[in-house]
Amino acid sequence: MGNHLLVGLSRQVTLERQMDVVANNVANINTNGFKADRSLFEEFLTSRAQENNFVGRDRRISFVQDRGTFKDFTQGASELTKNPLDVAIDGAGFLVVQTPAGERYTRDGGLKINNQGQLVNSSGYPVLGGSGPIVLQPTDKELTIAADGNVTVLEGTNRVDSVRGKLRVVRFADAQKLVKEGSNLYSAGAGIGPQPDTVSRVNQGFIEKSNVNSVAEMSRMIEVTRAYTSISAMLQQQGDLRKTAIEKLADVPA
Repeated sequence: MGNHLLVGLSRQVTLERQMDVVANNVANINTNGFKADRSLFEEFLTSRAQENNFVGRDRRISFVQDRGTFKDFTQGASELTKNPLDVAIDGAGFLVVQTPAGERYTRDGGLKINNQGQLVNSSGYPVLGGSGPIVLQPTDKELTIAADGNVTVLEGTNRVDSVRGKLRVVRFADAQKLVKEGSNLYSAGAGIGPQPDTVSRVNQGFIEKSNVNSVAEMSRMIEVTRAYTSISAMLQQQGDLRKTAIEKLADVPA
């Protein structure tokens, strides 16, 4: 196989991967607290040109290598909802939820109350406080979530706040090691653990939107499609040239 085919194929493979990443970002434009993924590529040089007329640096062939993806943890815009169960984290913190697979972490602050009185996330998993799930009573009203995550209510006819718990907000020394697990949840990667976050603030009545820029992602999708099509056309032209050369050589008398 010619070097031009190998180089073109390496680029098409990375473009296909990039399209998957962009498509996933576009699909989550309206997912609360979603963090976009970004593709990371690098040049891979190899010495394959063996003809003597290729000298020095001209012997090196440049391939495209997919190094992987990284997460863009830029904070999304906060939208005012006036829903007392909605919270947006201002900072690098994450809410902690309890799942059947263990603790998981999310930026989605669209909370609800289940039929057991527990404060849960949009997937129905209990949101954890310092002492476990936060449980509300049937007589509780006027729920307030303070900037430090403290959850208070007015119980029954009392006019004095009753504390129901404190949202557990954590951060990570290297958030890039977090693993996306679907349902807008992250698990802690190898070698990292959650640390209490006393810097981030909790804003009640707001929701953090996705940090995906829809215009930029759609433009990137068009660029990837055009690049893939352009490479396909180039490889087809090279194939046609080789076919024509072979046919003409075959007509040369022995």
